[in-house]
Amino acid sequence: MRLDKFLCDAGIGSRKDIKKIIKSGTVFVQGFSSIRPETHIDPENDKVFLNGSPVAYKKFIYLMMNKPKGYISATFDKRLPTVLDLVPEEYLHYDLFPAGRLDIDTEGLLLLTNDGQLAHNILSPKKHIPKTYFAEVSGKVTDEDIEKFSEGVIIDGDIKTKPAVLEILSAGEVSEINLTITEGKFHQVKRMFEAVGKEVIYLKRIKMNALSLDESLPLGELRELTDDEVKLIKEGISYEEI
Repeated sequence: MRLDKFLCDAGIGSRKDIKKIIKSGTVFVQGFSSIRPETHIDPENDKVFLNGSPVAYKKFIYLMMNKPKGYISATFDKRLPTVLDLVPEEYLHYDLFPAGRLDIDTEGLLLLTNDGQLAHNILSPKKHIPKTYFAEVSGKVTDEDIEKFSEGVIIDGDIKTKPAVLEILSAGEVSEINLTITEGKFHQVKRMFEAVGKEVIYLKRIKMNALSLDESLPLGELRELTDDEVKLIKEGISYEEI
């Protein structure tokens, strides 16, 4: 691996900034000063220091975002703002992409990563990764709805969803619920409630697999997952090659 890419992956700065840093003579590899960005190193074994401090290598990065409304879950769009527009510059060199999708008007937990294999396994229909949503629903949600959701409901006339777990938090003119599904059809939560004569008026994803949204994370902000949280998002996933 090139030295400049190694330092980028370690979060030191942009490629442009890193070239200046390297040429300043403050980067040492295996005890020797290196002023060439193209110097090849072994990221797993070579010891790299910057200004006397060791530099840790990160091959993959995992970011939790509390997605706000108004942003699409994509890396680029000609017309609409994307979730990458909310990512601080210090992370942009990682070539991030969203592992999963939230609709433009849906808030909550979104994982951004450069780990393509993890994203593939999270999104694979074969894996049945559970995703839990909090919703406000116009209309009284009932025990009958719980039973229907547990069996799967028919959407668009001929598509039956997989069984889902519906929990009623409050029931009235506007009901509050949690819903756990194991698939990701287009607008699925909204379409499931439409199938039982109700309308979702607010939707927020609060959990993916065993990883829960950090409720202290403000809308539109993100942070790196802890090592324990990375284990939670990977929990129970048997890896398959892309």
